[in-house]
Amino acid sequence: MKKIRIGTGAGYAGDRLEPALELIEKGNIDYISFECLAERTIAIAQKAKLVDPSKGYNGLLEYRMDKVLPLAHKHKVKVITNMGAANPQSAADLVCKMAEEKALRGLKVAAVYGDDVTDKLDKYNHTTVWETGRPLAELDGIISANVYMGIDGILEALKNGADIVITGRVSDPALFLAPLVYEFGWDLNNYDLLGKGTLIGHLLECGGQATGGYYAEPGKKDVERSWELGFPIAEVSEDGNCIITKVEGSGGLVNKDTLIEQLLYEIHDPTSYLTPDCIADFSKVTFTQKDKDIVEVKGARGREKTDTLKVSLGYKDCFIGEGEISYAGPGCLERAKLAAEIVEKRLELTNVNYDELRVDFIGINSIYKNSDRKYDIPEEVRLRVAARTKNRSDAAQIGNEVETLYTNGPAGGGGATKAVSEVVSVASILINRNDVEAKVVYKEVQ
Repeated sequence: MKKIRIGTGAGYAGDRLEPALELIEKGNIDYISFECLAERTIAIAQKAKLVDPSKGYNGLLEYRMDKVLPLAHKHKVKVITNMGAANPQSAADLVCKMAEEKALRGLKVAAVYGDDVTDKLDKYNHTTVWETGRPLAELDGIISANVYMGIDGILEALKNGADIVITGRVSDPALFLAPLVYEFGWDLNNYDLLGKGTLIGHLLECGGQATGGYYAEPGKKDVERSWELGFPIAEVSEDGNCIITKVEGSGGLVNKDTLIEQLLYEIHDPTSYLTPDCIADFSKVTFTQKDKDIVEVKGARGREKTDTLKVSLGYKDCFIGEGEISYAGPGCLERAKLAAEIVEKRLELTNVNYDELRVDFIGINSIYKNSDRKYDIPEEVRLRVAARTKNRSDAAQIGNEVETLYTNGPAGGGGATKAVSEVVSVASILINRNDVEAKVVYKEVQ
């Protein structure tokens, strides 16, 4: 029975590079997929593209491809990634130029686009936005609208001989499902096979989370050499069953529990995981430990895909102003509380307008905000004051007032910092899948 091996090159936009290079060099893989696009990430990328139409792709694309391209070419590993973000075509141009400079002749680069549906939003003005419960027409400041596409564009690119496939917004599992469908010739109406492939993609998409990264807890769930964490590999059979493993000798851990934790990650209903390519059912999945760092995965199923696709809308929401300062020694928490009171009174006196104010005593209540937990007397505490405002000038005043605590008391404050950031928030709607068409362009290295 035919088998192929797929590795994960990245689990988020800023992930490490070394594990990906290790996979290409030592993993005996056929494909490597870099999953680098979150909902907010693409909105930020669209914002960058508005400033410079040649930008809008992942900021680490050049850094990664500088090392990945020659290795992938040498080991005949195909690369699939959503690092194109808001601008897959410019990303492909850059990668092609880099490949030419490295004399990687014959390399074929494909850009998959069509996920930007901004020009179709007028048709959906009366559609309800999930997060607000209000019609889309009432959402101001929209800067991006990207639909989750499935495997169609990637599949077309692979069929046309692409060695590097760069996409915009596609579903995370699609980066791994597409090569399975292509290599095994799976019928796109065989939803059980698509469900199995979707499971594989879901287990791989977050990189080190499947190999012990997010699993680690000293003394309870120990993981070897997390600083050299290996990324996961799926060895997949034509029937859709697979084993999950990693490069022998790499750091990390692959066992039933690491994979069960990843299986449940971002899953609302294990019986109905909605993707553009199918509705996957993970409720009967089994994990069997076959050997050290080798786990067999079986039991996923699937059902027919939905008529709608999810769109992520990025919009300019507000500004966040924040300031931090530290207090240490006897009475540090009391001094920090006084400092917070001073800042709040100062914001009132100077007529700073804000929609929401948050005061955190980091190490005391910054995570368990509404908790009744009791704490021992701390030896140090860091005060953070942050506010959501409608304009930048009000936001700037938050950090300014924290900084003035240096000389205006209370005693012993130090290490003050301040920052202002413009917040791009994300909202969601559904659109008809017939309004979406994946498109592919090709660049070939001469």
